[in-house]
Amino acid sequence: MSVFNASRLLGKTVLITGASSGIGAATAVLFAKAGTNILLLARREDALKSVQQACVAAHKASGLKEGGEFAPIQLDVSDKAAVAALWSKVPGSLRQVDILVNNAGYVVGREHVGDIDEAVIEGMFATNVLGLIGMTQLLVRDFKARKSGHIINIGSVAGREPYVGGSIYTATKHAVNAFTASMMRELVDTPIRVTEIQPGMVETEFSIVRFRGDTSTAKSVYAGLEPLTGEDIAEEIVWAASRPPHVNIAEVLVFPVQQASATIVHRGPL
Repeated sequence: MSVFNASRLLGKTVLITGASSGIGAATAVLFAKAGTNILLLARREDALKSVQQACVAAHKASGLKEGGEFAPIQLDVSDKAAVAALWSKVPGSLRQVDILVNNAGYVVGREHVGDIDEAVIEGMFATNVLGLIGMTQLLVRDFKARKSGHIINIGSVAGREPYVGGSIYTATKHAVNAFTASMMRELVDTPIRVTEIQPGMVETEFSIVRFRGDTSTAKSVYAGLEPLTGEDIAEEIVWAASRPPHVNIAEVLVFPVQQASATIVHRGPL
């Protein structure tokens, strides 16, 4: 028994949404090191190409013969027509996906109920919930037909605990949690695995988007503590994916050591 045996991932094909930065990009690079092929999906095509280059470098450094094919595909998961047409953009060699990582998602603003812009509400639900469901429905049909596959949804502590100023975002992540749990129960008579990774405070571009580009305010969220990084969550994702076929990691709640809940954190030296 090894500490972290990733050999089960050799030659597998992984599809990652929201792969252009943060958790998605870090996850892609780590899967590349593990000898997989990867479909890199996101809205920002230029950023995807940079991630593709990082994956190529990581795979080369690994010295592995398996895997090594990385295809960047521009896709907005909230665009239902684009999701339906995805397979027309996928190279034939990568058509058989083994692992789906539903990572695409975002949050904008901290406004309270009554002051939230309708476009913000619709945008978050379209990406965080409907986009995730659309991608899952597209892949789960193949997984059922092949009697194989793993769906990994990126949830959040916000899917377990509401907080002030997060009504819409927490609602979307509660929806992800409920959808994931229901699907796991529906697939219990199949070999398909279903996992939800629930990060706490992670410092990525995510926070900058929340504060509409205000980097100083975004940075202040993590003042006095050491937050998680995209690489930290990537390790949990790849670890869950690399477990033996009979092992399903249902939920993983991941906090930095100075966080105990969505709103309880310690700011200052330990």
